[in-house]
Amino acid sequence: MTSSVFGGIAARNFGYAKVELKKRIAMGDAGCEVSIYLDQKQNQTISGDEYYRQKETISSKLNNTETIVQVTEQVSPNWYHFETTESSVRKNPLNIVIGKSQTMRDVFESIQIVAPTMVNIMIGGETGVGKEIVARAIHVASERNQERFIAVNCAAIAENLIESALFGHEKGAFTGAYNVHKGFFERACTGTLFLDEIDSLSLSGQAKLLRVLQEGEFERVGGRHVMKADVRIIVASNQSLKDRVLAGEFRKDLFYRLNIVPIHIPALRDRREDIGDLISFFLKQLANKYQKPGKHLGENPWQKVMNYEWPGNIRELESVLEHAFLFAKGSIIENIPIDCTDLDAGHIYEGNLNIAKKRVACEIEVKMLEDALNRFNGNVTATAKEMGLTPRAIHQKLKKHHIDASTYR
Repeated sequence: MTSSVFGGIAARNFGYAKVELKKRIAMGDAGCEVSIYLDQKQNQTISGDEYYRQKETISSKLNNTETIVQVTEQVSPNWYHFETTESSVRKNPLNIVIGKSQTMRDVFESIQIVAPTMVNIMIGGETGVGKEIVARAIHVASERNQERFIAVNCAAIAENLIESALFGHEKGAFTGAYNVHKGFFERACTGTLFLDEIDSLSLSGQAKLLRVLQEGEFERVGGRHVMKADVRIIVASNQSLKDRVLAGEFRKDLFYRLNIVPIHIPALRDRREDIGDLISFFLKQLANKYQKPGKHLGENPWQKVMNYEWPGNIRELESVLEHAFLFAKGSIIENIPIDCTDLDAGHIYEGNLNIAKKRVACEIEVKMLEDALNRFNGNVTATAKEMGLTPRAIHQKLKKHHIDASTYR
């Protein structure tokens, strides 16, 4: 909270701030010592929480959670002296869970309900739908958002190292244990531990995890000191754990411990109405990432993305858009690297395609208006002549698209 208050005030006034907490009472120091840096380029080697001003919103990249956290709601009532609408954190934590479909609204509602609690959560969905993003959103919308978020891919841990990886080990506990190792549970203490691909844990690993969930404590391998597990647990799987339980491959008692609140994230092909928002979001990110002017999809790529099945879901969409963005020669993306030839010719999503066409037409019109206004320094009459329209028609279009011609003069 100290970091967010100082960082929020500084970023609000200077646009950017990095906060380094050198001494903290909460860590046993006699007092609090804070350094605030306002030059982003000159202080890249310093470890600290970063805060950015984006219009009337302050966002931060926290050094200890490795994620983006909206902090406006915490500090604006006392320090910023401007009116704000309902916090976007409650509606859409991190502004990274994109979607307006009913299924995604159900996901948002679940996040709102479970985030303030300590209930165990199981997130389900195909590979690439954004399970870790939802887990991070839950963490950020919770009271633990100032603590660490640790993400662990259980499938990447060798079976003989599960216990050491999760709970740590003491020096000399086994051959090769030359130093004390803190496990994921200890590192995530007072924060959130996200266990992805939980279905890949062996039955032995499942038993060890169940004991921690039941007792709320654990010991390092080779240790004698019992440690408290003050950790919020969120797990995820791209398989049906119920089927794994029936097959005898997943413990029934652990399943019931973890499956208190299930959240299912639908596949992208089942919520096509969200594709347009996702495309806009990713293209803006790519423009910022590569420091290039914004680009838009042409009509043919729009038709492709709306009819494609997206087996890789959001992860595949993001990769495809990055490739298309980099290779597009102009401001309109005319080619996109997906193959729709295997689709059923009659399997056309007319409603989504019509929406896509309208969106493309709107984006192209906005681009043409902005380009003309730039060339003629905001002169509406000259812009109208260039586009073959009357000044009155141009004024109507500017009003429709919320474009202020005076900003181009």
